[in-house]
Amino acid sequence: MLTAVTVVVWSLNGAEVGVGPLIEGRSGAARLLSGLFPPDLDPQLLARIGQATVETLQISIAALVLGALLGLPLSVLIAGNVQAPRYLALAARWLAMVLRGVPELLWALLFVAAVGLGPAAGAYAIGLHSAGMMAKLCSEQMEAVDAAPVEAMRLTGSSRLATALLAILPQARGTVASQLLYQWECNVRSSVVIGYVGAGGLGQELGVALHLFRYQELATLMAAVLILVLVVDGASVLVRRRMGVATGLPGECERPRYQRLWTGRS
Repeated sequence: MLTAVTVVVWSLNGAEVGVGPLIEGRSGAARLLSGLFPPDLDPQLLARIGQATVETLQISIAALVLGALLGLPLSVLIAGNVQAPRYLALAARWLAMVLRGVPELLWALLFVAAVGLGPAAGAYAIGLHSAGMMAKLCSEQMEAVDAAPVEAMRLTGSSRLATALLAILPQARGTVASQLLYQWECNVRSSVVIGYVGAGGLGQELGVALHLFRYQELATLMAAVLILVLVVDGASVLVRRRMGVATGLPGECERPRYQRLWTGRS
């Protein structure tokens, strides 16, 4: 306990976190907040923000597709209960570590230099990072499935691929789908951040407004970001609920048919 407290105090002091810096910066914060009101509601600006919002949404979905196409196969190879060949499992694990170890912002800078400014750089950057995240998290979901059906498949002489497709993936499909939806929410937030370096969408508009000190325009953009995040979060919750994995309430998620057959329960 003493060690933990020491580490926390050391970190707060090193990061200069405290009430003092907040008090010293109160005048600048007051000027910024006063400049945000009233928000700019010019029709041309709203049309441009609407287009940027659509672009941000497109980046997040494209990045999700790219991340899933790369991350889900990696997660299957990484999952211990799949028992993939050791060299493939290690290669997949290291690739996933590299993909998620590089921040989206750095990936975005690399892709902006490679393919130029615009939403493509953002989609590629977020897609690679999300692939690494999904590989790790989805493999953990697969490892957490009921071992009984998996062992039963192996006792019948089934191959690794058949065991993964018929005993592991069906059990994990609900939680993996929920993980994909959560990753989509993260992609929306990330697309706003990396847009600041020229990767398109609302983030790029935010960067322009900040550099030109257009605080009223900035307020409108912040409201657009908040609305987009809330809409995506609501849509994600709705899809989870329709799939039976939304709220996690006891007894809400119906057990898949194959699992009822394994246990002999209807």
